[in-house]
Amino acid sequence: MADIAVNRKAFHNYEILDKYEAGIMLEGMEVKSLRGHELDMKDSYAIISNNEAWLLNMYIKPYQFDGRQEVSPTRTRKLLLNKSEIKKLMGKVSQKGYTILPLKLYFNSRNLVKVQLGLGKSKKLVDKREAKKLKDLDRDLQRELNRRG
Repeated sequence: MADIAVNRKAFHNYEILDKYEAGIMLEGMEVKSLRGHELDMKDSYAIISNNEAWLLNMYIKPYQFDGRQEVSPTRTRKLLLNKSEIKKLMGKVSQKGYTILPLKLYFNSRNLVKVQLGLGKSKKLVDKREAKKLKDLDRDLQRELNRRG
């Protein structure tokens, strides 16, 4: 698995409760842009509409050597999930405070582009501060262990 991009903002702003792997429908030139890591997914999210999953607001820079330039960089892209996964996500997202976020974009072993989706519940400011505090303590502890060992 070769990672294309990781959405670090999602881990900072949301508590990730569950993860799913989904395929994504792309145009040929979008895949070439992804190979160059020319994308931004910090404001993107997924919705369930008519028993189908859709990814919104993910920016993929238009491929510079494509003469057509017809595809919108932030167009809505269809996600490929099983019906059972879509039903589970629909049930959770209907509850208040839950969101479906793209966590990671990567090429799988067969060179297909996959999206790791996360079912997240938004964190409060206090939770974000607590997480940062724990991360800082853990980093300091690791430094001390490395210094002694």
